[in-house]
Amino acid sequence: MVSVSRLPLKAVLVDLSGTLHISDNVIPGAVKALARLRNSKLKVKFVTNTTKESMTALHERLTKLGFDIQMSEIFSSLTAAKNVITNNKYRPYFLLSESAKKDFEDIQTDNPNAVVVGLAPECFNYHTLNDAFRLLLDGCPLIAINKSRYYKRPDGLALGTGPFVQGLEYAADVKATVVGKPERAFFLEALRTMDCKPQEAVMIGDDARDDIGGAQAAGLSGILVKTGKYRDDDESKIDPGPTQVCDDFPAAVQHIVTQML
Repeated sequence: MVSVSRLPLKAVLVDLSGTLHISDNVIPGAVKALARLRNSKLKVKFVTNTTKESMTALHERLTKLGFDIQMSEIFSSLTAAKNVITNNKYRPYFLLSESAKKDFEDIQTDNPNAVVVGLAPECFNYHTLNDAFRLLLDGCPLIAINKSRYYKRPDGLALGTGPFVQGLEYAADVKATVVGKPERAFFLEALRTMDCKPQEAVMIGDDARDDIGGAQAAGLSGILVKTGKYRDDDESKIDPGPTQVCDDFPAAVQHIVTQML
């Protein structure tokens, strides 16, 4: 565990998939725990690398699962990616799910000058990956909405975006720009929308590297939960280790309200 000098806690960043829910299955006790966290008067933001579905579809899923979450409280790597695309006037060749593409309907895609990759199993075939490879060889930049190794589905762990991004990097001899977790800028932008400093915030998530390692590198505290993609001894995969390790989200909330306030 890590012990660092902190400012009074003002904000909590919460991962979604694997931390609050797994697909359409709620982590036991997570809905009540979120209500308890809100009652503590701490600011709460939900930060996610999910690229399987649009922000609207994600919000609808969370609402159906019983979570009291507003769309404005979700900070997604899709949002960060759109900012990069807009600021650089990219016309992307998208490797994205049809649902996620809805967040980019106003982006021009004719004559692509960038390759943008999210989690899109239906797109990860030889034809589409080879088209992306050729664009990279022609000088187009590679934008990875995230570079997650794997994620948790109801039927077990499944390959994430990272292996496919790394394959394109290797083949085209390029380096991707990653816009989601664990990038420092992602966490700092989320905190900026909350008017909080990193030393005033804690991140709760199930991914030791992307959630906790990334957050702590940006100056936040980190609580790793043993749900979702967590595997035994994941906490040893980052240095420094997590500020705290908890069994699940309700236990993380218990730790925050009894030990960190």
